[in-house]
Amino acid sequence: MRIDKYLWCTRYFKTRTIATEACKKGHIKINDVKAKPSKDVFGGEKVTIRKNQINYQILVLDTPKNRVGAKIVDIYRKDITPQEAFENQDLLKYSKDYYRKKGTGRPTKKDRRDIEGYKEESVDE
Repeated sequence: MRIDKYLWCTRYFKTRTIATEACKKGHIKINDVKAKPSKDVFGGEKVTIRKNQINYQILVLDTPKNRVGAKIVDIYRKDITPQEAFENQDLLKYSKDYYRKKGTGRPTKKDRRDIEGYKEESVDE
């Protein structure tokens, strides 16, 4: 089965077109080799998927005939993604919140003056 179709069937991507684009961009690797969308995938191969800044690693157990339900997806793949990948995602989320709250827009003149005042105070010390 083609890798783009496999990733769509096992619900890693919502559409097959998105799975194909991910392959073309080099986000999909089979046994640590970049895979084209037409590359066939077989049982026992390790697939790495770069999605949402996480490198998911799965082990292909079998290939489904067509798209399967979310409850029975684990029959066809085994998730071997290390826990550190998800912890790094949490740290990245917290680091973004440090700088500016989401949805507050660009800094105003008052914000800029406060920032400059803070910088001047720290230089004087």
